Amino acid sequence: MSGRFRVKICGTTQAADAACAVAAGVDALGFIFFAKSLRHIEPGAARAIISQLPPLVDTVGVFVNEAMSRVQEIVTFCGINTIQLHGTESPEYCRELASTLPCCRLLKAFRIGSHSTAADIAPYAEVVQGYLLDTFQKDAEGGTGQAFDWQLIKRLQLSRPFFLAGGLDCDNICQALTHVRPYGVDANSGLEDAPGIKNHQKINSFLATIRLAEERAHSSSQQ
Repeated sequence: MSGRFRVKICGTTQAADAACAVAAGVDALGFIFFAKSLRHIEPGAARAIISQLPPLVDTVGVFVNEAMSRVQEIVTFCGINTIQLHGTESPEYCRELASTLPCCRLLKAFRIGSHSTAADIAPYAEVVQGYLLDTFQKDAEGGTGQAFDWQLIKRLQLSRPFFLAGGLDCDNICQALTHVRPYGVDANSGLEDAPGIKNHQKINSFLATIRLAEERAHSSSQQ
C-alpha cells in the first residue's frame, strides 16, 4: 500500500456534516439526487451546502437512470463538478452526457456480485474517468451497508481508477486499503446515526485511520 487514498463521503444532507467532513480532510462529498434514496437531497439544499465549501473539495452528484436534461439542470444549478451514475446508464448515455458537460468528471458505478464480469465494465472505459464499485443486492441501487467479496475485483480487469464502496466503516477500512488498494474509498451508511445523518466521531475516526495507514505505509517504504 502506498500513495494517498482519496476519500469520498456520500449521502450528504446536512451542512454540519459537510463541515465536519471537510475539517477531517475529506476529498469529496456526495449528494444523492435519487428520490427513492433515504439520503435524497433537494437541489436547493445541496446548492446551499456546496456554496459554503472551501476550494478543492470535490462535489459529486449521484443520479440513477435520470433524464439527461434533469442531470444537466441539477449539475449546473448546484455547482457539481463530478457526476456519478449509479443506474443502468449505457456507454452512449455517458458519452452524450460528458459531451454536454465537459467540465465535469464522470464516474460510473457498478454493483458487484458473483455475476459481474469484465465485459460489463469494458465498454465504459473510453467514456468515463473512473468507476465506483458497490455491493450488488437485488432491488437496491446502493447504500446497502454491506461489503461485497473484494476478490471479485481481480476478474474485472479495470483500466480506470476506481473507488471502493459498500459497507466501509472504521472497523474494516484498513483491511480494504491493504487488500484492495483502490484509488479511493466511498463511505456512507457506515458513518451514520440514521440515513442522511452522519456521526461526526465516526467521520473523524474514519479519516484519521486512513491517513495513519498512509503514514505507516510511507514509513515502511522508506526503510
